[in-house]
Amino acid sequence: MSSAGGVRDGIYRSGLVRRVSRWLEAIPHPALACEIAPGYVAAARWTRGGTGLEGFAVEPLPDGAIVPSAVETNLANAAAVRAAVGQVFARLRARGQELALLVPDPVIRIFVLHFDEFPWAAAEAVPMLRWKLKKSVPFEAEETLVSYMRQAPRDEGVDIVTGLARLRIVREYEQLAESAGMTPGVVMSSTLASIPLLDDRRPTLLARVSGTTLTTAIVRGGVLCGYRCTELPSDAARLGPQALLDEIYPVAAYYQDFWSEGIQAVRLGGLAGRLEEFRRPLEEELRCPVGELLASAAMEGRISEDERPLADRQLGALIGWRLNRGA
Repeated sequence: MSSAGGVRDGIYRSGLVRRVSRWLEAIPHPALACEIAPGYVAAARWTRGGTGLEGFAVEPLPDGAIVPSAVETNLANAAAVRAAVGQVFARLRARGQELALLVPDPVIRIFVLHFDEFPWAAAEAVPMLRWKLKKSVPFEAEETLVSYMRQAPRDEGVDIVTGLARLRIVREYEQLAESAGMTPGVVMSSTLASIPLLDDRRPTLLARVSGTTLTTAIVRGGVLCGYRCTELPSDAARLGPQALLDEIYPVAAYYQDFWSEGIQAVRLGGLAGRLEEFRRPLEEELRCPVGELLASAAMEGRISEDERPLADRQLGALIGWRLNRGA
């Protein structure tokens, strides 16, 4: 599948979204997924029906090998990243297969837009979205990949979840997989892949740290209500509770103002072993329970027993992809 097709078909069509957008065509659901993150490359393969994990592999990356960006070259040490990609697929004995490619969140810009009316035909919808967002992304329209989906609006009209990515940046990641003999069939950002780990029956805020990137998302009843991706002054090991709160509070406040209700749960990802340090300050300020993403998902039955090794390695995006597959 081409880059345009991979991004157009892959971004946003998660399990959470399909529950409220059943008119969408089915996307490919490869049983093999690979996450390329700032500190590691990881891949996992499930059985054909998605009922069991067949195996997984993780390879660390040198510091600074990947510098996630929507605009500039991401691969600062392309040789090291290419070698790690080749090693994980060799350990899984995977070659010539289609896969889901999970990329760092800054690669894909995400917007939730409201329209009174929105065309059904892509030939009309894509130009409208390009025009609407032309001042929101720092690259030209002709090199922009556009993905969009409808979701239930708060009031009248229609809400459109839109993803924009620069073609040459997406190709950097696709070519890594292709160099190992693999075919990217779906491209998705890591946090969007992780969203099905949340219990969205109540308004839930996810704050997920990867490297120096913080992604904040709010879901409620199958709807993506808010999304923000920011660069932190330090990585997860040096991030303090107040600095995290300063970043996520604007998203929580926006949700409360727009939806006339407060956040009812917070889930933290990428802060393994530091939950208690963050729990009390966030619970006091946001007035709701705070839990660790993977531990909460396991308690709620979203992580199967054979996927516990993935959870132990904090590979939530890979587990989320399995849930995206509807297994």
